[in-house]
Amino acid sequence: MEKITVGERAALERLIGHAQRETGQARRVADFLLAWWNPSNCGGFDITTAWGLDEEIAADVVTVFGLAVRCNSYPDTLGYKNQFEHIVRAWRPELVS
Repeated sequence: MEKITVGERAALERLIGHAQRETGQARRVADFLLAWWNPSNCGGFDITTAWGLDEEIAADVVTVFGLAVRCNSYPDTLGYKNQFEHIVRAWRPELVS
């Protein structure tokens, strides 16, 4: 497993928490996270979607994007498989078999 910094882990876990809510920002965060998880099935992420995020959440998105690029890894390999499966069930139920 790749080394995740304390700041990256905190940002990712905050985003996961946001994605598990039922708000407009939650949908945007879920779209971002799921584009990392499996873009071919879950869809990509239109960067202009981030315009609707609070500044703090947008900063976490930037941090997590940097994490994904630096680690060259999917979130399940970083220990977040269960959390991302939960997000898929919540926001992409049609993909759950």
